[in-house]
Amino acid sequence: MAPPALRPGLLDIAPYVGGETHAPGAERLIRLASNEGAFGPSPKAVAAYRAAADEMHRYPDGGSRTLVEALARHHGVDPKLIVCGNGSDEILHLLALAYAGPGDEVLYSAHGFLVYPIAARSVGAVPVAVPERALTADVDALLAAVTPRTRILYLANPNNPTGSYLSESELRRLHAGLPDSVLLVIDAAYAEFADAADYSAGQEMATGFANVVMTRTFSKVYALGGLRLGWAVCPPAIADALHRIRGPFNINSAAQAAGVAALDDTVFVGAAVRHNHQARQWFADRLGALGLVVHPSQANFVLVSFAGWGDPESVRQFLKARGILVRQMSAYGLPACLRITIGRSDELSAVLDALTAYPR
Repeated sequence: MAPPALRPGLLDIAPYVGGETHAPGAERLIRLASNEGAFGPSPKAVAAYRAAADEMHRYPDGGSRTLVEALARHHGVDPKLIVCGNGSDEILHLLALAYAGPGDEVLYSAHGFLVYPIAARSVGAVPVAVPERALTADVDALLAAVTPRTRILYLANPNNPTGSYLSESELRRLHAGLPDSVLLVIDAAYAEFADAADYSAGQEMATGFANVVMTRTFSKVYALGGLRLGWAVCPPAIADALHRIRGPFNINSAAQAAGVAALDDTVFVGAAVRHNHQARQWFADRLGALGLVVHPSQANFVLVSFAGWGDPESVRQFLKARGILVRQMSAYGLPACLRITIGRSDELSAVLDALTAYPR
């Protein structure tokens, strides 16, 4: 029997492939391929997760009320504007489902997060990759790419995988140039790691304009990637739309409990952020001393160019053989680069030692 016919265009989607998690034969595994938290989750979050086990037979709060209220207090925003998702990825997909469809166009910067074109194609829309300038989203190019069919513009800020960012003034210039009919989605998954004085995650824009959404995640600085927990600040009409189409129990009870506890542990998060700021610069300087080009980053990773230094895939396999996992970048159109998460200091030292030993 032939299987049921798929909707046209679905087979055009290249499945998302995450960073590697195994290095067979390695005595010690150093996972620096997925931008996970260097120190794991807060002990308070772990305790809350474990405490939730006794209630796993109960359905979770469908509105994630306690988590939403904690987010509202922590970020100073009206809880009615907050929507939680099974990772911020779910929210990105829900926005595509709500605001784009067959024949519509969805814009994103050329080296933007791979989920954007997947979300567009999943609803029959056409993803449009817009060229960047110096691995940074180009506001003028993005605005020039807008057509009457444009429905959504996804912008990662800071951007994954380049680590670059748009300043608040550039972000506002981008929004000012968009028609009211285009939804600007600011994906601020790495906002906590940004230390540039002119950076803004976009929350004020999401609360001030009817066509701006800011998405955030617990997967990075809070190190809860395994629980799949994200959230967004949305204008009232968009929040209402997302609540209508999201799953009725899209956030499990353990994730809700761990998220609340993680928000409460500001000391733990502060230490993680300080480590990232210091280690990111230290690591970039050491990589530069080896003759490598390290692109400026406002996130918890660095994008490293191996052009003229060594074949990046050979380097990646060399590191993998030593139990060090980093991310290949060919899928992002950056075949000469590898992306390396800012892990613990001893992990970064191991990377440097391995690169020093690489037979060039």
